[in-house]
Amino acid sequence: QEDLEALIAEFQSLDAKKTQVIESSCPPPSPRLNCSLCAHPERDELILFGGEYFNGQKTYLYNDLYIYHIRKNSWAKLDIPNPPPRRCAHQAAVVPTAGGQLWIFGGEFASPNGEQFYHYKDLWVLHLATKTWEQIKAPGGPSGRSGHRMVACKRQLIIFGGFHESARDFIYYNDVYAFNLDSFTWSKLAPAGMGPAPRSGCQMTPTPEGNMIIYGGYSKQRIKKDVDKGTLHTDMFLLKAEGAGKEEERWSWSRLSPSGVKPTPRSGFAVAAAPNNRCLLFGGVHDEEEEESIEGDFFNDIYFYDIGKNRWFPAQLKGPKSERRKRRRGRQAEAEAAGGEELQLPPPQGPLEIVKEVVAEDGTVMTIKQVIPGAAADKDRSGSEEEEEEEEEEEGGALGQPVEPCPRSSAMVAVKHGVLYVYGGMFEVGDRQVTLSDLHSIDLHRMDQWKVLLEMDPKTQEWLEESESDEEEDDDVEGAEGGEEEEESSEEESEDEEGEQQHPAVQPGEAQAQYMARTEQYWLGLARSHMGPEAKDKKVLKVAHAMAKTFYEDPV
Repeated sequence: QEDLEALIAEFQSLDAKKTQVIESSCPPPSPRLNCSLCAHPERDELILFGGEYFNGQKTYLYNDLYIYHIRKNSWAKLDIPNPPPRRCAHQAAVVPTAGGQLWIFGGEFASPNGEQFYHYKDLWVLHLATKTWEQIKAPGGPSGRSGHRMVACKRQLIIFGGFHESARDFIYYNDVYAFNLDSFTWSKLAPAGMGPAPRSGCQMTPTPEGNMIIYGGYSKQRIKKDVDKGTLHTDMFLLKAEGAGKEEERWSWSRLSPSGVKPTPRSGFAVAAAPNNRCLLFGGVHDEEEEESIEGDFFNDIYFYDIGKNRWFPAQLKGPKSERRKRRRGRQAEAEAAGGEELQLPPPQGPLEIVKEVVAEDGTVMTIKQVIPGAAADKDRSGSEEEEEEEEEEEGGALGQPVEPCPRSSAMVAVKHGVLYVYGGMFEVGDRQVTLSDLHSIDLHRMDQWKVLLEMDPKTQEWLEESESDEEEDDDVEGAEGGEEEEESSEEESEDEEGEQQHPAVQPGEAQAQYMARTEQYWLGLARSHMGPEAKDKKVLKVAHAMAKTFYEDPV
């Protein structure tokens, strides 16, 4: 824990050297997961913050802030002094106050080897009009966590669930906190009734009345030493505010039993508010955890939940209008050619499964299964509330194979002016994790077809095998930064100039052990200055080595 705190402090000291706001046009963000994507409350912009990237050997964390200009289909990077420390799996929510505010709570920082975690419990606000970050220090807030959910509702931020993981243990939460956006105070809610079991990564949606809907999520339990069992939750709850606006706001939990066609069980889905008093769920993964293999079904489907009717239904693409007219005319012509006999339309195509088997070196068989939803895979879609003619059109919707996001989990989504934007996410092939950075959109009113705003070829992504030697690893890590992180250059260059003055540079061809031996005294002094005179020498040495190793592998 102290090692990570020292690393975070080190990164923050570099951030503190930034003194002016710089907005610069840039290439799209590099691939990353577990960042936040929010629609600007007033402008035609999306705001992306933070995230992580894993290249097979090393985990990178970010605290970059990017703006996507919707009308121009272009990205800009916003460097603002004193940002929150690097993190992923945090939560962000926007409110329209004073030209717009982006609030951020919690999340985690991971060591480069991905084996240690530090969970944040800090609260930040980005003032969008003045482009300034501010940390809000108020007592009584939630404990450090990631994978929680936070929404803005009626001048409050409501936070639910999440988890905290250490080297030895983990804990999942089902507590609820409210942060008042007028008094800047936290309160822990004590709702009556039976609430959801502890979980992370669930859906949390506010209703127009100021209530909260919770659906799904993931948690794990330790069955015995070193054996954990994961649970995919599929239950649904309403957290109801009673006596809202009065001094004594009371809350209560109740279980919801929605009608219609519920999403298939999954984790890693993305959630957004949709037009017409609905919310939507996109993508995700269903992992079959078996003794010998892990099988992952990745999804790229959309499900709508109608808040007023308490009903789920799968979305169906209608296809472009010209295509629909052609299909209708084609069907009429076929019916006439059949001599007036009633035309038997082919049965609706079910979901198409693509199954690949990968045999690992130790003989373990991994089955990778992608499920591609077929045209009108659910004929029970009574929930779609469309006229019959449109339903017919929808039946053929997927026949034209529209350009759609590939199946994925952990995508970032935002809705602006009734259009859904889907950025990135990940899928797995065998032991390899592919992190995406593509951008797609779909008009939720029309539901006609996906648009590709930015393509990405997953095959171009570097993946470093764990078995490679340390020397190769060091070379490869630099390569990954040069390739994957090109767009980081403006931040990295400024850090590089400062870093070279501040830290001893790695000499050409210098091995890690030589660098450690040559610079140990410098890093000991730096670690001691972060940890204070009370820290034990052994601990200071450990932190100094961790800092030196991190700088050696990532000297920017």
